[in-house]
Amino acid sequence: MSGTIEDREAIRDVLAAYAHAIDRRRWEMMERLFHTDATFRFGLVQGDWRSFVDQARAIIDPCLATQHQLGQTLFGFEGDSLCHTETYMTAMHTIPPGYPMTAAFPDKGVIYSGIVAGRYVDRFEKRGGVWRIAERTGLYDWREFRLAEGVDLSDAPEGAAGYHDARDPSTAAVRAWLG
Repeated sequence: MSGTIEDREAIRDVLAAYAHAIDRRRWEMMERLFHTDATFRFGLVQGDWRSFVDQARAIIDPCLATQHQLGQTLFGFEGDSLCHTETYMTAMHTIPPGYPMTAAFPDKGVIYSGIVAGRYVDRFEKRGGVWRIAERTGLYDWREFRLAEGVDLSDAPEGAAGYHDARDPSTAAVRAWLG
């Protein structure tokens, strides 16, 4: 168990920043979340973290919206610079008609919600005083497709929905992660 409160919070910050980066399409944040030699494996997406970003963009960018909700995290510290974690997540994806990555989500010809529930099983390493992901394995626990009304927010008033650029009000909260 062990690990300091500061270590746990630093790891939680990385986990939260990851979810933010995916949902707001701030792919440039990933280099601050993964060690340069980090590996990633989750379903179709496998390889080093840089190839993960390329593969994830092909899956995520065509979505109208995504939201990754993080749940509980278990910590397994081994000394002062290694920690194994398991973090529960639920990821909602708004899939448009004509979605191109049919191996990830089928093209149903209508807007629908693709929901994935699972876990991130990570190995965090503290290098140079900084915790980052050294290895990530994503696991599916279940997946569901829902036809739903109102999931497309394209008609929402200006400022009422989130953005995938600097207009999003969260920009100030993640400025340190942006570089």
